This record gives sequence, C-alpha cells and structure tokens, in this order.
Amino acid sequence: MANPHPFPSPVRLAGDGVRLREWTDDDLPAMVELFDEAEVARWTPLASPFDLAAATAYLARAHAGRASGQRLQLAVTTDGRRPLGEVLLFAREPGRPADELGYSIGVRHRRQGLARGALLLLTRYAHRELGLPRLVLRIEPANVASEAVARSAGFRRTAEPPMVHETGSGQIVLHTWAHLAE
Repeated sequence: MANPHPFPSPVRLAGDGVRLREWTDDDLPAMVELFDEAEVARWTPLASPFDLAAATAYLARAHAGRASGQRLQLAVTTDGRRPLGEVLLFAREPGRPADELGYSIGVRHRRQGLARGALLLLTRYAHRELGLPRLVLRIEPANVASEAVARSAGFRRTAEPPMVHETGSGQIVLHTWAHLAE
C-alpha cells in the first residue's frame, strides 16, 4: 500500500499535560516494564509475556510501520524523556472505515490523566496536521477505564457492528468509538 501518511520526522508533540515522542532503542527496558502486565495482555494484541525480545520486535514493527506511513507509535511522557505509556495512530486500510487510535499507560502511571492527555493531543494532531476527518477507537465494553478515557476526550460510541479481535489472552469483542474533525 502507498504511504498514506507521510509523517514529518521526528514527531514530537506537547500539550494537555503530556509530551509525545517517538520510541528509541534506549526505551526497550521501559517498554518491558510498561507492557509486561496483565491488563495490557487482556486488552491489547501485545505479546505476553512482553520481554526484551518482544520489545525489540515491537520496536522494529513500529519503525517499519512509521517508515511505510501505516503507523505512528509515540511514547507518552511528561518530561520528554521517560516513557509512561504509548499512544498510536494506525492508518486506514481496505475494509477499515477510518484511521484508528490506541493507547496504553503503564500500571504505575494510570489515573493521572496521561491517557486522556495523549489521546487529546494525538487526536488534534491527526485532524489538524494530517487532515484526517474521522478517527476511531476500538474498545471492549468491559474495559470501563478505556471507555471513560474515550468519552472524556470527546469520542462517542457508534452503532457500527462490533468486531472480534485477538489479544495476548484470547478474543475480545470491540465496539467502535468515533471522533470527527471540527
């Protein structure tokens, strides 16, 4: 597929109490700490256990996805350095109605507004800088915290049929939440 989003390099965003930056090789140990966790395995397709080998493969896929314009994966920080989580933008593909966002915050950093701040910041960037008219999140209804983040960032659940997705711990049914450009 052609490069749908020629992302500028490097992408660094700041606002809403967070700073977003691209992952580097120096972040591999932090990725293990953030993503080798039961809730991440439950709600995401990340490998579980998420060890250094999984982190290395994940970072390689992130770099390849970015180079192709298919994916932008950013570390969520408050200081521009230490990763506390991740926010992602997946480009629209055939069969997908919109570009998709996702987020995950490390267990020790939850309930601090980081997911909301990162989602707000990347949503604005995607609408304003990339010109994307519709963004979606896919959330399992039992993931109440993620639904609360989506709602607080202005996303609304749609009537689109749910989709089944494989995670590190099995299948989950995902509902679509959408945000339209103003």
